[in-house]
Amino acid sequence: MISAEQNDFITRVGRGTPAGTLLRRYWQPVALADELAGPRPVKAVQLMGQHFVLFRDEQGQLGMLDRDCPHRGADLAFGRLEHGGLRCPFHGWLFDAKGNCLETPAEPVGSKLCTRIKQAAYPVVERAGTVFAYIGEGEPPAFPAFDCFVAPDSHTFAFKGLFECNWLQALEVGIDPAHASYLHRFFEDADTSESYGKQFRGASADSEMPITQVLREYDRPDISVEPTDYGLRLTALRQLSETQTHVRVTNVVFPQAFVIPMSAEMTISQWHVPVDDTHCYWYAIFTSFTGPVDKQQMRDQRLALYELPDYTSRKNKRNNYGYSVDEQLNQTYTGMGDDINVHDQWAVESQGPIQDRTREHLGSTDKGIITYRRMLVRAIESTQAGETAPMLIDAAQAGALTGPPSIDGIGEAGNTDGYWQSADRERRLQSDWASARLAAA
Repeated sequence: MISAEQNDFITRVGRGTPAGTLLRRYWQPVALADELAGPRPVKAVQLMGQHFVLFRDEQGQLGMLDRDCPHRGADLAFGRLEHGGLRCPFHGWLFDAKGNCLETPAEPVGSKLCTRIKQAAYPVVERAGTVFAYIGEGEPPAFPAFDCFVAPDSHTFAFKGLFECNWLQALEVGIDPAHASYLHRFFEDADTSESYGKQFRGASADSEMPITQVLREYDRPDISVEPTDYGLRLTALRQLSETQTHVRVTNVVFPQAFVIPMSAEMTISQWHVPVDDTHCYWYAIFTSFTGPVDKQQMRDQRLALYELPDYTSRKNKRNNYGYSVDEQLNQTYTGMGDDINVHDQWAVESQGPIQDRTREHLGSTDKGIITYRRMLVRAIESTQAGETAPMLIDAAQAGALTGPPSIDGIGEAGNTDGYWQSADRERRLQSDWASARLAAA
């Protein structure tokens, strides 16, 4: 357990807070590209307690500005896209994607006021169907050459969901390999041939054994944590027999993302992004190593579970997450349906808006969480001292960061490292886009 002061140190993200200052040094997902589709590509965005307006201008250029008009504070999220920028409806002041004031039409003819006005603007880029923004000081770090960022657009799909809790407890559920054996336990195994787009419903690689069966029947994983250039590698081993071991390799990408296996063909890169201290979004980029992603099927699957425009789960704390006694007795461990994101949502939201870590008692399976928290504290302290932190990388360093490998499969007992490394290489060799990259390396 930690003190209340230490808990605030690693959870609070407002402007000027220790953790908030650290997280502002990195690119953060702020919207799905889909959210800027349609006749009016303008969206209000909240990130770490700050309010912005994100838009795509008439030329297709992305911009993100402070949300309050610098004239008299009206809401630019209701602005009009016209004449090369975003115009405030109050008095017609016009701003381009860089924050330059182009017009102050209510002023007298010949007024030079607009030349003295500048709205705060922030770098924004689109990657794999996701819009990332940088709201820190100085130059942003380079994007690592990870699979989700270099795969063709046809081979990626992005989605998101809202959690009503602090970002850190939401992240920590994803770096806890032990919880899946209980929280995501299914008492019956579905047909794996119908598992496309569904987490934990397919078969482990090199096996016809459903992942749900592995997790249910082998609930005491041997977990190891290894530091890497990008963060941490977590390996969870489940001994199936004297000759076979189930191997699941997941990765923490500092500061707040992880890369996990979804199936033999697909991985998930997921960020937990603070809206404020008590709300966060998860953003997930699904990356296929085989054929193009069936984006329509994956979108339809998720839109049946989530409500727009806020991407809130239809099963949430206001309806007890869809809890059913009969289902809990006969179908799922939680009684909360098949969507594992709902399981995670219940787990982290039930800890409170900000988890009180003064009351927790960590065990040996929490070694990934313990190691990550230490890394987070060191990075915050380094930032306070004006020093560097992990993953603040330049273009050359970014090009050397590939993968990261993320595998769920069954290998030979006693050779688990060799298994996941060879399984990852074989998957890449069979992939058009990944094999070309492997050859170039």
